[in-house]
Amino acid sequence: MSPDGTLPDWTEGGEGLAFARCRSCGDIQYFRRPFCPACGSEDLGVEAASGRGTVHAVTVVARAPSPDLQAHAPYGLALVDAREGFRFMAHCPPEGIAIGDPVRTTFRAFGTGLVPFVTPENHP
Repeated sequence: MSPDGTLPDWTEGGEGLAFARCRSCGDIQYFRRPFCPACGSEDLGVEAASGRGTVHAVTVVARAPSPDLQAHAPYGLALVDAREGFRFMAHCPPEGIAIGDPVRTTFRAFGTGLVPFVTPENHP
């Protein structure tokens, strides 16, 4: 937790995955909103995810979407089912990750920002 009491979140430049859980019905949302899409409650709590999960899908980007990202190609992208119950996208090695693999998340610089980067759970 940061000094101001907020959780680090990569979407705001921090090294962490934050998600919201509805205090009324327990619904989990990775893309946070000011209300719960399941029950409409505005009573949401923000929590830190462990960064651990299972690969749901994986692909390799050979042609980067912009000239400044071309230096990173080829790079892998994975959809990961987080242990906490939401799915998120992360970068991954272009080889050595498969559907069903348990993974853990770190964070790496990419372009002008910071992105989640997953590696196999058993990777050193």
